[in-house]
Amino acid sequence: MFTSDRSKQRQYLKQAWEKYTSQEQLEPLELQLSKIVEQHPEYQNLIKNLDSEYFPEQGITNPFLHINLHLTLQDQITMDQPKGIKEIHSQLLLKIKDAHEVEHMMMEHIAEMIFNAQKNNAAFDLDGYIQALKQL
Repeated sequence: MFTSDRSKQRQYLKQAWEKYTSQEQLEPLELQLSKIVEQHPEYQNLIKNLDSEYFPEQGITNPFLHINLHLTLQDQITMDQPKGIKEIHSQLLLKIKDAHEVEHMMMEHIAEMIFNAQKNNAAFDLDGYIQALKQL
């Protein structure tokens, strides 16, 4: 799964979901991805079409990107990297009381950080990211 090849990433996600819905044995990463897809019924059929393109101007969320943002955030929280994100997540959970909604709120800032880094051909602004999350 850890590849920059978009088609391999999409195929891995599709296969994980197929295994999950067939109640086959899953690797931990496959289970984690499948649990994310399970929370998004609107994406469950979309991820079967590996060749679909999603552009911001279409006003349609890219399900593959969205699922990977969930995965990224969950991994950041688990490892507490960047430092402090686990505590921010815990505080937001106490306040919002909806883990999925909290992830969506936090993911907006991951996407913004990635966009800005790509736009400016710069490194991720982790300090700015953490500061934005603290303001939620």
